[in-house]
Amino acid sequence: MVQKIKPKVVVTRKLPDVVETRMMELFDVELNLEDKPMSVAELKEAVQHADVLVPTVTDKINAAILSSAGPNLRLIANFGTGVDNVDLATAQRKGITVSNTPDVLTEDTADMTMGLIIATSRRLTEGERIARSGEWKGWSPTWMMGHRIHGKRLGIVGMGRIGQAVAKRAQAFGMSIHYHNRHRVHEDVENALEATYWESLDQMLARVDVVSVNCPHTPGTYHLLSARRLKYLQPHAIVVNASRGEVVDENALTRMLSKGEIAGAGLDVFENEPAINPKLLELDNVVLLPHMGSATIEGRIDMGERVIINIQTFADGHTPPDRVIETMF
Repeated sequence: MVQKIKPKVVVTRKLPDVVETRMMELFDVELNLEDKPMSVAELKEAVQHADVLVPTVTDKINAAILSSAGPNLRLIANFGTGVDNVDLATAQRKGITVSNTPDVLTEDTADMTMGLIIATSRRLTEGERIARSGEWKGWSPTWMMGHRIHGKRLGIVGMGRIGQAVAKRAQAFGMSIHYHNRHRVHEDVENALEATYWESLDQMLARVDVVSVNCPHTPGTYHLLSARRLKYLQPHAIVVNASRGEVVDENALTRMLSKGEIAGAGLDVFENEPAINPKLLELDNVVLLPHMGSATIEGRIDMGERVIINIQTFADGHTPPDRVIETMF
């Protein structure tokens, strides 16, 4: 009996132990035990000898990296839902399949989005900082007042899986659901969420109290919330983003927040992360989190299992179930 050759798999970052253990059982794996991000030189070396590369959202697998790929690299099994870190056009030209891990992060990211809406509206992190500082002088009827979210209009930018999951949560909190999407969702979904569709993003932004960014970063969504569009927001509005920082013009958002032209923002992602605009750090009306939207034990294990399924399916000569064809919102 001829033993099947295991594919050479290079993993760019430390993954949960249970995921790495299963990978070691199934494949010929090079792990990153120190969890130190690979340099450009290390990534180029990895793609030269790997059959499969398993990068994460912070690894920029661009044309320069892919041009160094050896003849055996045929699959990039991305550990993440978003694939804006991979040059899909170059990968396609070189005959390299790209897969991702959809669905598994929907609930976790929607939870984080709802948390940002509540935290920003009710000034939770600002209050927590004051409580820890020892400066709290006691309760006052006019101090630390935020805004209730019940009865407010939520405008969702990107009504995919995560956008719909956010809408369900917001609906339970008594919010009115509005959305903008490249394609209108099915009538049944709209009816279930009691959602109002806006073909014009500009018109929706001018009418909602809270904006939730839930679309991926693509060339078409870069600075979708531009300086021009942000000016449509009402002064009491807040913006939350647990998707990708590049979708929002961060400099314009920061200027408006500092001038009081909008009330607040809840951000889990940033345009140049891990760098955060220093001016954002100075503002009290902003909730800042270090890209934690998918950071649950269950979610990360589920991501690893999807990566394994994609690799094993590909190694067996079939199309990975999560092959990336087109990115849209």
